Amino acid sequence: MPGVNYFCRIVVAALGAALLFCVPARALAATEVSIRIDTTSAGQPISPVFSGLSYETSLVLPDKDGKYYFRADNQPLLNLYKTFGIRHIRIGGNFSDKPTVPIPVEADIDQLFAFAHAAGVKVIYTLRLKGQPDAHLMAPIAKYILDHYGENLDCFAIGNEPSIYYKNAYETYREVWGRFMQQIVAVAPTAMFCGPNTDRNYEWAVHFADDFGPTGRIKEINEHAYVGLTARKWVSPDPDLNAKLNAEARDLMLSDQWVKLYQGVYNGFVPAVLADKLPYRLEETNTFFNGGVKGASDTFTAALWALDYMYWWAEHDASGLNFHTGDTVAAGQEVTPCRYAAYWSTPAGYDAHPLGYGVAAFSLGGHGNLLPTTVQTPGIHLTAYAVAGDDGAIYLTIVNKEHGDGAQDAAVSITLPDQFTHGAESALVVAGGDIAATSGVTLGGASIAADGTWAGSWSDLPAVGQAGHFTLSVPAASAAVFKFSGAR
Repeated sequence: MPGVNYFCRIVVAALGAALLFCVPARALAATEVSIRIDTTSAGQPISPVFSGLSYETSLVLPDKDGKYYFRADNQPLLNLYKTFGIRHIRIGGNFSDKPTVPIPVEADIDQLFAFAHAAGVKVIYTLRLKGQPDAHLMAPIAKYILDHYGENLDCFAIGNEPSIYYKNAYETYREVWGRFMQQIVAVAPTAMFCGPNTDRNYEWAVHFADDFGPTGRIKEINEHAYVGLTARKWVSPDPDLNAKLNAEARDLMLSDQWVKLYQGVYNGFVPAVLADKLPYRLEETNTFFNGGVKGASDTFTAALWALDYMYWWAEHDASGLNFHTGDTVAAGQEVTPCRYAAYWSTPAGYDAHPLGYGVAAFSLGGHGNLLPTTVQTPGIHLTAYAVAGDDGAIYLTIVNKEHGDGAQDAAVSITLPDQFTHGAESALVVAGGDIAATSGVTLGGASIAADGTWAGSWSDLPAVGQAGHFTLSVPAASAAVFKFSGAR
């Protein structure tokens, strides 16, 4: 809540460890939470290219001054990718099929992939489908990309949300898409594809996997998901009503109701796709389409939401997520400020938005194998995810979704094998614990700078009285990544 003062207190754990916690003055007593991590299980691996961003194709084109957004010498953006842990990008969006937007040419593609190589990312590249009877324009582009940049290409998408302009006529789409694929393969024999890139028409993904999976040309099934659907229902010209709608949208973003919506998306296509032995990715996703909700999608709520959302999908076998972003975004045929953006451009570089901080927090603990985690949270809205890190450490991410009046801090106790004797923390917090804040966010004690760099760090937890036993504090409306290892 805004304006809340903090004070520090020393808590002595049952095992004798003295721990210093700084907590909001409104929460004198923390709720006890117990977390058990099964360190003996191999666990589901998190894809090394899980964290991704999605952009409109128009960003591949030079601006009015002839300058490229994606270019190998854009150091602030390269820094930001490193800070966020971005390993995958998707080029597409509504502008990929918009007839008034030029199709990128070889010089534009050169700049894009020079950036991709410098950033160490894989690329989904969308070829225009709408209004194209065949691939005579797209096949040479696909061949050029594969001949020159196959190392950084993930797969080709053909069209963006085609169920809209094919009027839900999947059979027609299947015929045209199949013709495109064959014409591209004829000139680029190693081409791999992804699709169908629809939003809410998830039965298309099931049909697509069944129809094209056996060709051996499908790298993965890609779909779109905007959890809250349109942003326009959350906006009112009346200031009081608008504030109320914003608050309701923020509450929903951290609610179990939204988690049920994730499950609905999953049920719509994932079991059938996995049965076809194909991986899947949400290549375009975010909070609300039509640019997001100002006062919700651009607030600290989005940081907590994104962090939890990424782990939820990682636990459900996703190969990765690409959060749609940009300074502006196509909302149907309109262009609107991108309120759900991970960052915006500034004269000095880039301004990391709250959602971007959530992505950055995931990068701290989201490398390795997920471990089964049991959380006992009596009366407190909290999630936790554990990872056996590639470096041998165990990472535990806790998201305390409590907020507003009566919000509860969490005093978490965990027990790990005896070899884990040292703990460290990197906290994701905002000033005053205000989920409506759009600035004042820190991760590991620091904000992300305009040049994309981050000077945050891990803070050592106090020494424990018994090896493997730790007591942790996670205030309401915050998250934290904990790292447990055998030595400092």
